[in-house]
Amino acid sequence: MNQNLQNPREIRGIDIAKRYVIKDENGMWFVPSASGKSTRYKVCLKSQKCTCPDYEIRRKKCKHIFAVEYHFEQRFLAELDTLEVAKVAKQRKTYKQNWNAYNTAQTCEKAEFQRLLYELCKGIGKPAQTNGRPRLPLEDMIFACVFKVYSTFSGRRFITDLNEAQKKNYISKVPNYNSIFNYFGMELLTPHLQMLIEESSLPLSALEKTFSIDASGLSTTGFFTWLHAKHTEPRLIEKQDWLKIHCCVGNLTNVVTAVEVTEKHEHDTNQFESLVEQTVTNFEMSEVSADAAYLSKVNLQTALEHGAYPYIAWKSNSRETDKPNNELWNKLYHYYALNKDKFLERYHQRSNSETCFSMVKAKFGGTLRSKTRIAQINEALCKILAHNICCLIQSMFEFGVKPEFWREI
Repeated sequence: MNQNLQNPREIRGIDIAKRYVIKDENGMWFVPSASGKSTRYKVCLKSQKCTCPDYEIRRKKCKHIFAVEYHFEQRFLAELDTLEVAKVAKQRKTYKQNWNAYNTAQTCEKAEFQRLLYELCKGIGKPAQTNGRPRLPLEDMIFACVFKVYSTFSGRRFITDLNEAQKKNYISKVPNYNSIFNYFGMELLTPHLQMLIEESSLPLSALEKTFSIDASGLSTTGFFTWLHAKHTEPRLIEKQDWLKIHCCVGNLTNVVTAVEVTEKHEHDTNQFESLVEQTVTNFEMSEVSADAAYLSKVNLQTALEHGAYPYIAWKSNSRETDKPNNELWNKLYHYYALNKDKFLERYHQRSNSETCFSMVKAKFGGTLRSKTRIAQINEALCKILAHNICCLIQSMFEFGVKPEFWREI
């Protein structure tokens, strides 16, 4: 209520309401005198009457009526705010957390991580070598690379952890830290890491039915050169470089079922088909969620062809079209337009992919330490593999999963 009023009675009435207690008894309001004496005047808001001398003479609204109106208005607004807060609190969705399983998984994680990583690496085998010095065992080096990323230590400080791993017979020999760096930069490592990521997700195939697809960036420690930025792309001066990781994520356990690492300018929608096809090889996919960057007729068709309903966000300018061969587009758009609440409830599962990226970056860092492109790609894949093993450990204690790898072999 505006206090810069011309009516002096209203100003004094607001002052009374702020300074004194106004009581309500059986629909009648009792207002103290402005002088602070024990005198109280009876006000009826419904009939706009007061027992004070001013009202008896003028028969118009007095300061006591204004005081009651102001008091009533403030009380009503306070009650309204309380109701709104209660309404919001009631609508807020909460998620249960099995704290016993979480605490146990976290306290046992490092030991279980090494054991599961060792079991995974046993299925790699030894690549054939015809000449040169005998190489270090590939399973030992992949174990060292992934374990180093998990530890977040520098190569030199990480050697202590490798010594402990050797005592547990997880590796046959402790490599030099420079050897670990060299293996990060080998193209040979990339397909093996992708294979291990796929294998690490298989023990959760019975749990995961719905999936989310999204992409995120991992920054590198290098920058564009000033010479390149100045003469080729001026906007790139001092702009940091990064790689994009495109992932298909299980909505229940946040395990990554398929991953592609690309350059930063690669469009998200181009990876949808590949991620879905890799996932359905090992999982039964009933739903797949993705943001509007993945909206295309091809991606909608891809999801349905593999038995999954596509909950892909529609853009603000998406419309029904009269163009030929767009029946699928029109049907899915009609479903969205007529069932927005249900659609958005299912689409909301896409946030699980963002949760996955948050877990990876919070635990293993959002920056790639490697210098060369091959090493950066391999380091990114090591982060995803380490994340999958951590998801397995959580599922062991929460859902009773017992991981077994390389069953076919």
